Amino acid sequence: MARYLAELYLPKTGSDGLREAAARARSAAEELSREGRPVRYVRAILLAEDEMCFHLYEAATAESVLEATRRAGLPVERVVEAVEVVPARATPRARRSPGAPGGAP
Repeated sequence: MARYLAELYLPKTGSDGLREAAARARSAAEELSREGRPVRYVRAILLAEDEMCFHLYEAATAESVLEATRRAGLPVERVVEAVEVVPARATPRARRSPGAPGGAP
């Protein structure tokens, strides 16, 4: 499944309802999944200073996400596919033995 961001305007005065909106979004995604259209609600991200809110979903299509947001009553501006990049973990350097070149004295 691909990841999608549903973007919506959320005035600073409306940020109190973010948890409720996220609960509705999760419920609508679960409902669609039970109907055979797999959609998973992941999380909400609020940029309070910019009055923007992003709801992250996993789904097969943007249309499925749009339907989930409609059922949740989220007035989205747009839904776009998102690409997530997770940095690889750094591998620990092997310890050098004392006296070896570059090792501990």
